[in-house]
Amino acid sequence: MYKYSFLFGILMVFLSHVTMAQDRIIIPDTVLINGDTLLMLGDSLILEEPIKEIFWKTGGNYNLNIQQVTLSNWAAGGASTLALNSGLSLFANYKKDKKVWDTQLNINLGFNRQGNRNFETRKTNDNFQFVSNYGRELSEFFYLSTQLDARTQLLAGYKYSRPAGSDLETRTKISDLLSPGYVQSSTGLNYRKTYKDKSRISIILSPFTGRFTIVMNDSLSQAGAFGVEKGENVRAEAGVSIAASVTDIRLMENVTWKSDINLFSNYERFGNMVVNFNSVIRMKVNRFISTRIETVIIYDEEVFIKQDDGSSKQAVQLQNLVNFGISLDF
Repeated sequence: MYKYSFLFGILMVFLSHVTMAQDRIIIPDTVLINGDTLLMLGDSLILEEPIKEIFWKTGGNYNLNIQQVTLSNWAAGGASTLALNSGLSLFANYKKDKKVWDTQLNINLGFNRQGNRNFETRKTNDNFQFVSNYGRELSEFFYLSTQLDARTQLLAGYKYSRPAGSDLETRTKISDLLSPGYVQSSTGLNYRKTYKDKSRISIILSPFTGRFTIVMNDSLSQAGAFGVEKGENVRAEAGVSIAASVTDIRLMENVTWKSDINLFSNYERFGNMVVNFNSVIRMKVNRFISTRIETVIIYDEEVFIKQDDGSSKQAVQLQNLVNFGISLDF
């Protein structure tokens, strides 16, 4: 009897120690070194890494589209062609405290090569656009911003024609690198908002805008092309501008839209607008393949478009591209 009581008592003491061990809370020691808090557990030192804020966000997209048609002894007629269109888009966005700085670079080049014509390779697409916007926050959605917008092309552009009674085509240079080039600097109030799905909208109203038209090609300058005085290389204007853009708007699953429009009116001829509109609808098939619908609309009353009959007149410039090919995000 006493033997069993003694064993039962030992068992209860053991169980009480186990229960106390399970309920024991281990509190690590705290060590301060040069103002940094470190935790020490026994002989082990636990380092707490500080969370680093990310102020810069960078990335871009590259797309390449190729179309080839080869014909040989083709009874239905036609010509062999090779079409290539390529585009590069880069961005770098900075945000810290009440300061924001967004920069974008877009470059597009396209060519078409067709046999059985005088000038087999011809340019179909050539755009260079650089936009940088710096702003300081006034309230949750409003910023005081300064924006620089620069646009030009990279290669010479030609007007192709066939004189009456001739079987051969001729070409005349109508544009070139920085001929024209447009630089627009504006300061004003910027409304900008970023939504939960990371799409963004931005609208800038600037009553203080300077616009510079550049024509560096001597022959085009001597002809007074793009509104510059004959023999001059730069035409300066002061006016008001409105710039609006939407980025990564989701139209449906795997279909996004980005677009921007820039309107400028010279104070000397207030109400006559210079219009630059760009739109890209992207339909993503997978990580590497997508379809893009690109639209560009330009109107400038100082730009006279040469017609087939040899005359020149003001006109709306329209470019529309439908591309299917490789698309890489990085």
